[in-house]
Amino acid sequence: MSVSDPSAPAGDLDGHPGAPHPPAAELYLHERYAISGARSRLLPVYYALKPLMPRGMQLRLRRLYAARQRRRRFPAWPMEPVLVQMRQARLLRCMHERGVSRVAMVNDWPQGHRFAFTLTHDVEGPAGIERIEPVLEIERRHGFVSSWNFVAEEYPIPRGTFERLRAAECEIGVHGITHDGKLFQSRARFAHDLPKIQDYLREWDAAGFRSPATHRRAEWIHELGCLYDSSFPDTDPFEPQSGGCCSILPFMFGELVELPITLVQDHTLLEILGEHTPRLWVEKSGWIIANHGLVNLITHPDYLDSPQRLALYDEFLAFLAATSGGWHALPREVAQWWRMRSRLHCEQGPEGPRIVGEHDGRATVAWAMQRDHVVEIECEP
Repeated sequence: MSVSDPSAPAGDLDGHPGAPHPPAAELYLHERYAISGARSRLLPVYYALKPLMPRGMQLRLRRLYAARQRRRRFPAWPMEPVLVQMRQARLLRCMHERGVSRVAMVNDWPQGHRFAFTLTHDVEGPAGIERIEPVLEIERRHGFVSSWNFVAEEYPIPRGTFERLRAAECEIGVHGITHDGKLFQSRARFAHDLPKIQDYLREWDAAGFRSPATHRRAEWIHELGCLYDSSFPDTDPFEPQSGGCCSILPFMFGELVELPITLVQDHTLLEILGEHTPRLWVEKSGWIIANHGLVNLITHPDYLDSPQRLALYDEFLAFLAATSGGWHALPREVAQWWRMRSRLHCEQGPEGPRIVGEHDGRATVAWAMQRDHVVEIECEP
């Protein structure tokens, strides 16, 4: 299994799909910078103690610890720029080697869009199912659709739930078999749950997976066998498994597309950080947009449980709707695009650069240009 490097100028005139990626990128994408063994020691302890603590005590402890967590030096939060900087350095080096001020590449997003955004919901229990409609109504007002991830055997899913969501043009995803935090705790547990996960993917006609509590192991994730996974944050110090892949662009685990979670989760925003506005979402989105990334938000209908919280979500969607150049898509559409794009590159043709490789006509050329030692990417329509 190999990982495609999102820091590489995929599709530039020298680019070759499948070319070896820099080992440094895999260090971040696989979270190999993390202290060896820390994950396996700490996560079981956390989940062993959690049921013994009242909910209020859990939140108080997490709020106290959050001040320390947010000061973590690497990956920096809320923005970790290491792979953005690596990509810019590679593009600058390419320009300097050729003696030019710009290079052609396959645009990151289809039809000349300069960024992409996708909305996802993880349903934690019956309360989340009961709150589906108010969330859908907000999204309808902005012309948006979303993905809904359900835990297969944790709570009853009423008959007709999936049909109602698909009628609203939404997507269904698998959010694990149970939400006990043990899926990636051991190889034996992963091997036990994997066939059931794959059965539910088929039964629900689901293209994607998100691990409960975003637990993950890069060396196993490709075994899911679905189109995409979305369990890796780019940077998140607040989750039980802290860290992140440092990428605001999708990347590949073999044939599986990873869609990084690039905004802080709503539970952390509301309950741990005590925010009452979408300020942190808007500020991080601005940085992602400036760097042509993927805005990928998790919210939980379980926690969007008041008019004030629904209004906060509404305000953020209004920001996305008012921002030009964005491609709004379901996660499966983003993954399908990224898998196709990973096989494209640019060649110099008689009339200028052209895209080489099988695609559906949406791929366009973009130009990476040097301006005052900074790389800017200009998208052609």
